Amino acid sequence: MNDNQLLRYSRQIMLPLCDIAGQQKISTARVLIVGAGGLGSPAAMYLAAGGVGHITIYDNDEVDLSNLQRQIAHHTDDVGIDKVISTRNTLNQLNPDVRVTAVKQRLMGEQLETEVKKADLVLDCSDNFATRFAINKACVSFQKPLVSGAAIRFEGQVTVFTPGKNDSPCYNCLYKNEGEEMQNCATNGVIAPITGIVGSIQALEAMKLIINAGETLTGRLLLIDGLTMNIKTLRFKKNPSCPTCGNL
Repeated sequence: MNDNQLLRYSRQIMLPLCDIAGQQKISTARVLIVGAGGLGSPAAMYLAAGGVGHITIYDNDEVDLSNLQRQIAHHTDDVGIDKVISTRNTLNQLNPDVRVTAVKQRLMGEQLETEVKKADLVLDCSDNFATRFAINKACVSFQKPLVSGAAIRFEGQVTVFTPGKNDSPCYNCLYKNEGEEMQNCATNGVIAPITGIVGSIQALEAMKLIINAGETLTGRLLLIDGLTMNIKTLRFKKNPSCPTCGNL
């Protein structure tokens, strides 16, 4: 690292659990973020600010005026342009040292498998069950850590999956891939800061995974009630009969 980078990341480097060695791991890490909305915005911004070397972000949507209430990577002048381009511009302004790959498409199929295989870890910031299950399956296949978040109304949740390590469950252990489609912000509403809280926690869990610090949310579901500020953790175990990870 050069002198400017040492100064930029000095507050992280001074942490014993990070130090220069940890910061170097961060600077060479490759993180895949699926979704550039309410969760993807703060998650990507904190990861970029913290010095993650390569961020790849996928989203197939354009910036809408209604997004600006919570999707903080986008600005008023960005309305009508691709969310991934708006996000890339914001990240480049935050930290020009970070390489950002922005792709406007829904990540699925062979492309999903290719991107997960290349990544060191994945952040699921999407908003529908089909995408979540597909991301989970790919992460289990390639044994890549997955940080999953969700937010709606005044509520949020975050968990971490580490396939092949710590007897980790997967998303399919927690939720069956059947039933009604996940509720979304467009039909149920969401208070702006809850998306920032969840996305920030996702970024924190990702950084911990990169530098191998502390205890992640593997096997634990963090539930946040923004109305009461009641935060609780539910433990859940790997399902031996899980159709996705049961044979690991």
